[in-house]
Amino acid sequence: MREWLLRDLSPESRRTVGAALWGILQQQGIAVCGTEFGRQLGEGLFEFRLREGALLARVFCHAHGKRVILLLGGYDKGRDPSPRRQKREIASARARLADWSRSRRH
Repeated sequence: MREWLLRDLSPESRRTVGAALWGILQQQGIAVCGTEFGRQLGEGLFEFRLREGALLARVFCHAHGKRVILLLGGYDKGRDPSPRRQKREIASARARLADWSRSRRH
């Protein structure tokens, strides 16, 4: 995973999220939004949600075509459930998506 993605998680929690990204998100793609594991956030962004014990991971993603999912950010909402943190993380993911989109045009 990228250094910024879920950087505050313990190694065990990172492995748990990594396994879920592989076993759920990679298999279902954007269709994950029709399940308990996903939610559309609008403007090309969606949220992959994982609850495992005290871990309440949120990974912000973008579907590019039918086969590519960009991972744009994430954090453990269980450790910091504040709406302020959620807004900040979503804003960062949107900024990364905008940067990526700009780089593709050039």
